Amino acid sequence: MRVGMYYNNSKVNVEELPVPKVGKRDILVKVMASGICGSDVLEWYRIKKAPLVLGHELTGEVVEVGEEVTKFRRGDRVFTTHHVPCDECHWCLNGHQTACPVFQTKSNFDPGGFSEYLRVSGRSVDTGTFLLPDEISYEEGAFIEPLGTVVRGLRAVALKPGDSMLVLGCGIAGLLMIKLARALGAGRIIATDINDYRLQAAKRFGAEESIRADEDIPGFIRKLNNGRLADKVIVCAGVLSAAQQALESVDPGGTILFFAVPNPGEMLNIDFNPFWRNDISLKTCYGAAPLDNREAMELIRAGNVDVRDLITHRLGLEEISKGFKAASEGRDCLKVIIKPHEG
Repeated sequence: MRVGMYYNNSKVNVEELPVPKVGKRDILVKVMASGICGSDVLEWYRIKKAPLVLGHELTGEVVEVGEEVTKFRRGDRVFTTHHVPCDECHWCLNGHQTACPVFQTKSNFDPGGFSEYLRVSGRSVDTGTFLLPDEISYEEGAFIEPLGTVVRGLRAVALKPGDSMLVLGCGIAGLLMIKLARALGAGRIIATDINDYRLQAAKRFGAEESIRADEDIPGFIRKLNNGRLADKVIVCAGVLSAAQQALESVDPGGTILFFAVPNPGEMLNIDFNPFWRNDISLKTCYGAAPLDNREAMELIRAGNVDVRDLITHRLGLEEISKGFKAASEGRDCLKVIIKPHEG
């Protein structure tokens, strides 16, 4: 079978690998759509494990089922995810499933979503694979996992109807934050980025105003928000400057969510006195648990969050290098969907 083998953002080659053999408790999925995630083009993060086949935002058709699997059958349309929690450890039992060591260390995909066929094993068969509703296309289903991470993020900050919200960074995560916040009844939403194309997208998808990230963000918010800063500040840009802007842009009683964080080793200086005095909360969020993905799937199925207009590139596997170039550069590009059996 053909796969997209990642070496770095500028070198993703189409190569041949054997179709994975299915064990008693595995399923084999014919990959129909696989999205390029922002983390896939985070080169410092990915290159240390290269070469490898990436791809974890995917849907497909079950073509082979292990003899002990009863949950699925050939022909099923499915969404599946590579990381799932153990549901047994201290962290899982206390609602922190994405902090579970099993979730963070074990991948149940062989080789990855940028391939014609994918073996799914372990707990990903039992709790990480869902039947795809008829109302959701394969392309739409590729957004379930990224939207699941956003569902988890906005739950962490307890977004309420009417809350003002600042989104720092308008990649796919930031745009999904805007779409979901709008669906949940958020008040004024303001978005920032350094890319004018993404700023325009943010306004199309629900932001009341957008502003370049190199402007006076706190001053801009105060002018729009009756002198107040933002109730919820969502950091979706993994740069130190965005983290610093977040600290300066949150209103007393508000919450900052570090959905994205600066690079390892980069330190953020914080004077905690204003946060202590003004009852400000700092939160983090990583990944999506099965419950988050199920909620995301229902949001897409019901039409509460439309993801179709986020797709800017649909490419066959032979053009995967072009897809990685577009995703890493971010010019006139939102979501790239790789379709291994087309083209």
